[in-house]
Amino acid sequence: MKMKDNPPASPVLITPPFGEYELIDSGGFEKLERFGEVITLRPEPQALWPKSLPEAEWLRQAGAVFRRSARPAGTAKGGREQPRSYSDERGNWEIRPGTPEQWQVGYGYKDMRLRMRLGFTAFKHLGIFPEQAANWNFIYDSVRTMPSVGEKPAVLNLFAYTGGATLAGAAAGAAVTHVDSVKQVVGWARENAALSGVDGIRWIVDDALKFAARELRRGGRYRGIILDPPAYGRGPDGEKWVLEDHLSELLEICARLLEPTGSFFVLNLYSMGLSSLLARSTVDDVFLRIHGVRPGGQSGELYFPDRAGRNLPLGVYYRFRL
Repeated sequence: MKMKDNPPASPVLITPPFGEYELIDSGGFEKLERFGEVITLRPEPQALWPKSLPEAEWLRQAGAVFRRSARPAGTAKGGREQPRSYSDERGNWEIRPGTPEQWQVGYGYKDMRLRMRLGFTAFKHLGIFPEQAANWNFIYDSVRTMPSVGEKPAVLNLFAYTGGATLAGAAAGAAVTHVDSVKQVVGWARENAALSGVDGIRWIVDDALKFAARELRRGGRYRGIILDPPAYGRGPDGEKWVLEDHLSELLEICARLLEPTGSFFVLNLYSMGLSSLLARSTVDDVFLRIHGVRPGGQSGELYFPDRAGRNLPLGVYYRFRL
């Protein structure tokens, strides 16, 4: 099989249409967002500019405000400073009277209808990353357009969180293996699958790297792989994950797990300082060494504009079909 060896393309910026989400304002290292009928105020390290609305207006609108705990960033392997990431923003929510502690939002694309439960966590998360809807669409389209081989195409979702990408693959007809190291988060994803009316998902609580390595030893093959790794974290048995230390190894395993034709691949990176060019270069290097070709594809940034027209970057991606 010969894949096209494409030169790097210009980065593509993507913001998905997501009717039940809005970035109202951003700035001062914070963001004011609407999820359905609930408005939240939480930290955002990439909102470098001043706020458009007065602080008093932010506090008037917000039904819940996240207050960070004082906590040092710490150090990673080799004495490097650990970057701030979505996973280490510990703190507490101040929930105003009348604001529900749990609620639901929906997302639709073509004939896909997803429904997800949201709630307040100690890491400023709410259970959804709405910018990822752009990748949910890509996953849905990739599965729906796959040549039929008489069975559901197998898709592997690593670091799968509450399952937006899992639901998109399952809604399109894939047999999805959903892997996350946190049991409670996998339970949350199962709730979302029930709310969305999708089934046939294999639920795994495990360290993503260890699971992928076992799948390779077992001879597993997938027609779609989705990677959404944190900057750093812990597995179910205390395994340490540091992105820079383990990403190349994980990508090599995934390249061997991925079917060489009729397949797709998605990589998301949230860590500040990592670019879409780095994501593309790292993946292309792995596929070039293992398969002798660069896959080509689309890379860029995911973002949302606020009402003042400032575009807030919320992650980088690299994705392609073979």
